Amino acid sequence: MTPSRTGRLLVSTAAAVVVVAGLRSASDIVGPVMLALALTIVFHPLRAALDRRVPTWAASVVVLVLAYVLILGLTLALVVSVGRLAALLPTYTSDLDDLVADAGDRLASLGVSQAQVDAVTGSFDVGALLDTAMSILAGMASVLSNLLFIVTLLLFLAFDAAHTARLAGQAREHRSQLVDALAGFARGTRSYLGVSAVFGLIVAVVDTALLWALGVPGAFVWGVLAFVTNFIPNIGFVIGVIPPALIGLLEGGPGLMLTVIVLYSAVNVVIQSIIQPRYVGQAVGLSTTLTFLSLVFWTWVLGRSARCSPYP
Repeated sequence: MTPSRTGRLLVSTAAAVVVVAGLRSASDIVGPVMLALALTIVFHPLRAALDRRVPTWAASVVVLVLAYVLILGLTLALVVSVGRLAALLPTYTSDLDDLVADAGDRLASLGVSQAQVDAVTGSFDVGALLDTAMSILAGMASVLSNLLFIVTLLLFLAFDAAHTARLAGQAREHRSQLVDALAGFARGTRSYLGVSAVFGLIVAVVDTALLWALGVPGAFVWGVLAFVTNFIPNIGFVIGVIPPALIGLLEGGPGLMLTVIVLYSAVNVVIQSIIQPRYVGQAVGLSTTLTFLSLVFWTWVLGRSARCSPYP
């Protein structure tokens, strides 16, 4: 490699690092923008079909309403899940007290001093458990803190999308490769979200059936939560399994909790970690390895706000 090529490579690498660092530092803004853009892309084929039958403003309104309905549905799913968990936990006060007492007896039998046992068992109560569970689920809803921003941005994007075809036609004369790349990005985005929705539905049905068979209260709600969290790479599974595992612990003890976690993990490994990445890779034209690494990378870049404040 010549010195000039080495220099250009170093400059390009440095520029990429700066861009990634900028995206990561601005994830509170970039994340909602990407969500609004993805929703606009998903509904664009519909608006293209509507443009041939109704006025442009009517097509924009229809697309905007559908995007709002989708966001409202996801939000309601999260709210219902949180509400169901909040309603169930207080009913297990005596069960939690028994579990804590059993844990204290086990610690004492292992030689732990009574003072330490009292300190450990005294820190457990339904209120603290509820607060912890709520904070974890609230971590999914950080987009809610930007809801007004997303709603406003969707309004602008829905109407601006009416000019996409004209602008793309003008740009194609000078930047045909760029236009083709953007069109490929849009197709890939729709394919990815479509595949994720299908597999999320499969996972939700399987999880609901397993929880119902195990007798875990709120099986349908936790299945809906599993569907929603399927769209959150990597940490979505962890968020989705916490409520049913917690209810399983209180309903049937550690054995039922471990059963829920093991079955959820098996479903996640087989469907979401093995089968889904393969179909996602085929849908967007990427290998399974590259698809997985891409999900990990962009979760790291844009997921900072989800760890510091509430999100979907």
